[in-house]
Amino acid sequence: MAATLEKSFVRKLGSAALAAIAICVSIPAFASDPAGRWQTIDESGKPKSIVEIRQGSDGTYTGRIVELLNPSRPNPTCDKCSDDRKDRPITGMEIIRGMRAERGDGFGGGTILNPEEGKVYRSKMKLVDGGSKLEVAGCIAFLCRTQVWVRQ
Repeated sequence: MAATLEKSFVRKLGSAALAAIAICVSIPAFASDPAGRWQTIDESGKPKSIVEIRQGSDGTYTGRIVELLNPSRPNPTCDKCSDDRKDRPITGMEIIRGMRAERGDGFGGGTILNPEEGKVYRSKMKLVDGGSKLEVAGCIAFLCRTQVWVRQ
């Protein structure tokens, strides 16, 4: 009976060790990859939308609004956009384009659209807090406005 308990304990300990190794191996990938779902937070600190960021086959990242939280009107469109997104529904709209990995946990070289204004800004992103938050900046020249998004 003692041998059976010992084998059971060893199996459980081995399973726990494998699980711990799997978690440790996945944390660095999670912490350095912006791909996933993010809750955007507006200037007032309120959740605004859910954006899904994906990496394309060319290595660039794009982000699409998959859900609007408390929209001001039903099924809003990008009335003020002047590019290919003009008058398109905001839900499902690609707002981040051409983002590439840079040194460390930074990403840049892309653009971000503010659908409320219809303006496209040069953008950069940086993972913070071990990859649980994403600092997203929209820039004109050297002036940038940054929001912090929370990983879902």
